[in-house]
Amino acid sequence: MTANRGPRADADGRELRLWKVGWALTVIFAVAILAAGSVFFGLIVLLDFQEIDTTAKLDAKTLFDIVKLSFGVVAGAGALVALVVAYRRQRVDEAGAHREATRLHTERFSQAVEQLGSDSPAVQLGGVHALAGLADDAPDDSLRQTCIDVLCAYLQLPFTPDPGDDPAHQDEHHRYLALRKVRHTILRLIGDHYRRPQGTRGSWQGCDLDFTGITIDGNLNFGGARVSGGTLSFTGATFSGGSVSFHRAMIAGGEVNLHGATFIDGLMDFSHAELSGGTVSFYGARFSGGRVTFGEATFTSGLVMFNEATVSGGTVDFWSSKFSGSTVTFGSVAFSDGTVDFNRATFSGGRVYFDHAAFAGNTMTFGDVAFSGSRVYFNDATGPAPEGLRASVGTPVPAGVTLPEAWLTDEQP
Repeated sequence: MTANRGPRADADGRELRLWKVGWALTVIFAVAILAAGSVFFGLIVLLDFQEIDTTAKLDAKTLFDIVKLSFGVVAGAGALVALVVAYRRQRVDEAGAHREATRLHTERFSQAVEQLGSDSPAVQLGGVHALAGLADDAPDDSLRQTCIDVLCAYLQLPFTPDPGDDPAHQDEHHRYLALRKVRHTILRLIGDHYRRPQGTRGSWQGCDLDFTGITIDGNLNFGGARVSGGTLSFTGATFSGGSVSFHRAMIAGGEVNLHGATFIDGLMDFSHAELSGGTVSFYGARFSGGRVTFGEATFTSGLVMFNEATVSGGTVDFWSSKFSGSTVTFGSVAFSDGTVDFNRATFSGGRVYFDHAAFAGNTMTFGDVAFSGSRVYFNDATGPAPEGLRASVGTPVPAGVTLPEAWLTDEQP
């Protein structure tokens, strides 16, 4: 999870990039002498005294004034030297202050990680809040990202499933509930910080969030956030309850990655969101329950990808969404059960691909859909035509819509 760290400078070595004082003073003096000479001879030329030995006469007073002006430039160079020295002192002091802040941060970080590694869920909870506070106070983005990485890594740790409320396992059940409280607190704090406007204190927007392989059974709220950089990775995550909300969020860059995620229960909510850049990828995801909704979302640019996903249950909802520029792909998706709903969607731009998709039953619906400008491709799709598609497309088929020959001749497999 280092995608957004490349351009960050090594703050601890800032003073090493400064010129040595001797070199800086030498350069300043050389520039000052050149400037003084240039001013002197420039004024002579300007005053038309090129021919001092012939026609024009340069009196002593004028020559003295020119010399004074030249030495005034040199005096100004002395002031520049003072500025160079002051600048260097300030940068060295800043670097020293940064090193001290980093040292204190490291000490607090070690204490917080030690708390997070405790056997006591109550102590772990204290470590979670300590790390979140450290991320807010971090001297630079790299240290902030480190704190966030540790919180995400805790969520990736294996945990014992709930043994149930059998009295024989009461202690294990209570411990499970306590540790689940820690996990849910991390999810809540991450969402709270990510929703804060970028550039304000405590905002984690633009940072990477690595939820690879975690089980999400609580609530993670990115509602109203602006995703303009970094990667939010849910690769291989299991959604077994709770919700992840991007309601009214703007995805203007970066990536929301759900490669190979499994949806058993719960909600992934992109309703009223705006995709104006970046990527939302469900590549190879498996839908057997739960709901993913893009209801009334707006797609103006960027990419939404469901390629090679398997839909055997649950709901994927694009109800009343507006496609005016993005690319949405369902290439080679297997629809065997569940529901994919495009009812009342509007296609006025962009491209939507269902190439090589396999349909079974009435798993996809296109009721009251408006096709007015998008390119919608069902090349080599198999199975019955999605419900309502032929009526929405109309006759003749618009130039931007490509359907299998069997669907055009009403020859359903």
